[in-house]
Amino acid sequence: MKIDQALEITSLSHTGQVRSHNEDSVGYEALCGLVVLADGMGGYNAGEVASGMTVSVLSSEIKSALLSNVVSDEEDDSGEDMGVTLLRKNVKKANATIYHAAQSQPQYAGMGTTVVAALFYDNHVAVAHVGDSRMYRLRGDAFETITRDHSLLQDQIDSGLISVADARKSMNKNLVTRAVGIDVDVDVEVHVHAVQVGDIYLLCSDGLNDMVSDDDIGSALQMLQVNLTLAANQLIEMANDNGGRDNVSVILVKIKGDFAVSHSWLEKLSLWFKKVNDKWL
Repeated sequence: MKIDQALEITSLSHTGQVRSHNEDSVGYEALCGLVVLADGMGGYNAGEVASGMTVSVLSSEIKSALLSNVVSDEEDDSGEDMGVTLLRKNVKKANATIYHAAQSQPQYAGMGTTVVAALFYDNHVAVAHVGDSRMYRLRGDAFETITRDHSLLQDQIDSGLISVADARKSMNKNLVTRAVGIDVDVDVEVHVHAVQVGDIYLLCSDGLNDMVSDDDIGSALQMLQVNLTLAANQLIEMANDNGGRDNVSVILVKIKGDFAVSHSWLEKLSLWFKKVNDKWL
């Protein structure tokens, strides 16, 4: 089954109840199995610019690479999974684009963004993230977080300084330890997971999980999983009903069928990431 037939995708973004404008950006390319969500930060409209740049760079660059079957001579022989390489390379490209804009244009000084991006291919999903935007997975009755926040609060939880329950009341929720565009380079965390038909993947900005507990998010998805549009609207409404103190954005992806690639196609893909001594003929 083609990837765009195997996936059902819906996205929704809302300013929330407090903020005057929306600094979140969302996007997806169904033909490529790519979904991207970014939560910007910075003064004036700079956060919106940074998140928009990130979604634009990842969408355009990955779509171009996948649809053209072209790889540059600069690709190294890392042996990395195709999805891992594509996501890491292009998050870093977005980082460089934002950093350069922030350094050269005073109105954008200090801007940056979180990002969570997923590339679905060959019955797997590669997930890249920087910051505290998240991906969750609903598989049957099990709802779990796929990503780990790059935040001061998560570091405190991991070190045992604070409990998960107390973390929900913390004033340090929005202090991220990594962001795209802040420094000349960025450390991108990428992992690959096998998918199953029936899985639902949720990408969200912290405007959702700061306002709504994981248990309530999971319950809403479980109850409304047959209608992703309704589920997305319900999640936004729950965040706003609980205060809506931040912009809130969600992307939902349901696995509707098998999308394993043929062996010959796998061989073609593998050529993308092998270093060659001669130019392509």
